[in-house]
Amino acid sequence: MYSFGRNGSEGTADMRNLLGGKGANLAEMSNLGLPVPPGLTITTEVCTYYYANGQSYPAELEAQVSEALAKVETEMGMRFGDAENPLLVSVRSGARASMPGMMDTVLNLGLSPVTVEGLARRSGDERFAYDSYRRFIQMYSDVVLGVDHSFFEDRLEARKEERGYHLDTEMTADDWKSLIDDYKAIVERELGRPFPDDPREQLWGAISAVFGSWMNQRAKTYRRLHNIPAEWGTAVNVQAMVFGNMGDDCATGVAFTRNPSTGVKEFYGEFLVNAQGEDVVAGIRTPQHLTVAGKQANGSSDPSMEEEMPEVFAELVTVKDRLEQHYRDMQDIEFTVQQGRLYMLQTRNGKRTAAAALKIAVDMAEEGLITHEQAVARIEAQALDQLLHPTLDPKAPKQVIAKGLPASPGAASGVVVFTADEAEKRAQGGEDVILVRIETSPEDIHGMHAARGILTARGGMTSHAAVVARGMGRACVSGAGTVRIDYAKGQFTVGDVTVKAGETITIDGGKGEVMLGRVPTIKPDLSGDFGTLMAWADEIRTLKVRTNAETPLDAETARTFGAEGIGLCRTEHMFFSDDRIIAVRQMILSDDADGRRAALAKLLPMQRGDFVSLFRIMAGLPVTVRLLDPPLHEFLPHSEKEIAEVAAASGMDAQKLAARASALHESNPMLGHRGCRLGISYPEIYEMQARAILEAAVEVSAELGQTVTPEIMIPLVATRRELEILRKLVDDTAAKVFAEKGAKVEYLVGTMIELPRAALQAAKIAEVGEFFSFGTNDLTQTTFGISRDDSGAFLDSYREAGIFDQDPFVSLDQDGVGELVKIAAERGRSTRPDIKLGICGEHGGDPASIDFCQRAGLDYVSCSPYRVPIARLAAAQAALRARG
Repeated sequence: MYSFGRNGSEGTADMRNLLGGKGANLAEMSNLGLPVPPGLTITTEVCTYYYANGQSYPAELEAQVSEALAKVETEMGMRFGDAENPLLVSVRSGARASMPGMMDTVLNLGLSPVTVEGLARRSGDERFAYDSYRRFIQMYSDVVLGVDHSFFEDRLEARKEERGYHLDTEMTADDWKSLIDDYKAIVERELGRPFPDDPREQLWGAISAVFGSWMNQRAKTYRRLHNIPAEWGTAVNVQAMVFGNMGDDCATGVAFTRNPSTGVKEFYGEFLVNAQGEDVVAGIRTPQHLTVAGKQANGSSDPSMEEEMPEVFAELVTVKDRLEQHYRDMQDIEFTVQQGRLYMLQTRNGKRTAAAALKIAVDMAEEGLITHEQAVARIEAQALDQLLHPTLDPKAPKQVIAKGLPASPGAASGVVVFTADEAEKRAQGGEDVILVRIETSPEDIHGMHAARGILTARGGMTSHAAVVARGMGRACVSGAGTVRIDYAKGQFTVGDVTVKAGETITIDGGKGEVMLGRVPTIKPDLSGDFGTLMAWADEIRTLKVRTNAETPLDAETARTFGAEGIGLCRTEHMFFSDDRIIAVRQMILSDDADGRRAALAKLLPMQRGDFVSLFRIMAGLPVTVRLLDPPLHEFLPHSEKEIAEVAAASGMDAQKLAARASALHESNPMLGHRGCRLGISYPEIYEMQARAILEAAVEVSAELGQTVTPEIMIPLVATRRELEILRKLVDDTAAKVFAEKGAKVEYLVGTMIELPRAALQAAKIAEVGEFFSFGTNDLTQTTFGISRDDSGAFLDSYREAGIFDQDPFVSLDQDGVGELVKIAAERGRSTRPDIKLGICGEHGGDPASIDFCQRAGLDYVSCSPYRVPIARLAAAQAALRARG
């Protein structure tokens, strides 16, 4: 139990794991002497105890809470449950990692038929007191008692309709009193027991509800998406209430010390006069801007806080500057103004878009607030993905049908869906979707994650939709007030335009525009802040970053993104085009070497041309070419038409070809006649490929005036002898090519380590091979004995059961597969100290896997082109961690 308040705190910002993010920052603001309402934090250890002991508490907890609450009473000059001068509190969650909107909160706790009268007398505002009471009943009933909030919302709307009101603010004290009776009747009807009036009972109900919300479905989904361990738990913060809804000299707001969408150094946020905090984020009322500049930029006519409350605004500016200087990062702050007095309710490092994160990090480094290393460490590598994809072409025609707020930048096109479940379902079917909602709630998180973009009719820049979309990197337009959504009909209208579910729209989250149809896009600009930060990252990292590429387009894209060579060229991917597949099938189906050589003669010039293109683009950078590794079933003809085409090309009998195809069928092709096994059986295949690679290298070396050094990789090796046989084939072919061309090039021969036996026999294999490239996709399959293509049916249940924390095909299994990598690296170096070691599975673009590669002492990682910048940044961050 840790107390905080006007006289400082028992905790500090460094105690985040124990106090949670909110508790640690409340403690730190208290220690800085900022105006923080007093309170207490129940630690994350209690959450762990709660779930380990049948949802019960340590015996001493109740007494400690009472003691800490007494300190709050003393500081506020009020008493909890007192009829004359009641103390009210908020009860909020506070995990160590920010999880906005995922867990539960209760405000105005402590109100009862007795204390509400005291609050009315002390405040001199009966309407405010009973409005607070009805808010408490509605929130507590939903969060703690489990009564659906729609019952209360429907009753409120019905009451307003009966009175002819349009806004909640038109409700009188007597209206609220009558509605409170209705609310309590709803609770008793739904639960069979009355709403609790004892403040102590209310308090412990709320504390249990917050701890309970740690395991609600939306929190579990959020943790899974953001890799937050369940065992971290949440803290609970009980804090004295201050009121932004006591009159026109009161307000509540949310602000960022810099713009979270763009990163520009400007005070950015919203507030509402005479409101409580949930009114701002829920989108129930349209908030006003903090600054005159913000008001003007968004074309608002409502007065800004800078104009309406100039003295309090000036104090808020001083506080926000102090917080940013203290934390050395952009802060997301919540505040309340009660009768002209400013109170700080929260500060935390603000969620931001990837573009904003880059700008903020670079600007702060150039301002001297942080170092280049800190700037590099601060950017989430995975978030760069938001910057690497196209945006709307400004020259393209577009039909804008609505405008809202630019809540999360980026452009997205997709079919309209109106529910999170439908978004997830259609996205799983391969469709791009735009989730359209009146306003989003935490229950929509799975659909928001599945969608390409989000459009809401209500809500401001700090609404749930905006905050979550920015964190996920989804384009979002919020507060598009002209959009009228009809869930029942499955459509929305804007004026005389109707858009139905399944029709395509485009949203621009940078401008807040909604357009009909699909609008063309352009490539991103990777200069400016992006280029600056990546240059700093390149100065720090020690791991090289290559790309997986077979086509000139992929190779050029990767070079644009900073790739330092090709770590994996999968030659089988080069053979699926119509002009090649027949010759490949002829080669596979031939039952003698002469027939295969005839087919290979057709493929040789094509292969040579492929490698010439890649070598030119890479201009002397290393290029690792994996010789043919096809599961044969991928190339075999399946239809009569395909067999007839091969027969015509080869002059073979179609019936004989069909029989040959049937004979080559494999029960488990992943473990079948592929990789080096194919080269051992049909050496002429690898001979052709080696010739194509080396002839291309000689040609491009002469053309460029610099040596092209190909790295020829033999796949699926399990024994030293396999590599020995095929290395001799490559060396013999090289001697012939060099004699014919009258020129030589350097080349390396190595292998892909993708079988556990190869990892264990690495010392012997390294006697022959000059490099190892770890094929972690197959190494994961062969280590676990599971197929990547088929494992989706049970991986979710494995994660839910706690067997896997992550999909092992997405993030490297460091304990098992990683151990094999380390063994192979160590044993390979024992016989060849200068052996080159890399990783070329998709794990090469995963930050956690890259961190492992740094610790394992590998030389490079290789990944798909669009993940190259992610890998560069992750490699720099791994190097910083290695330095300690």
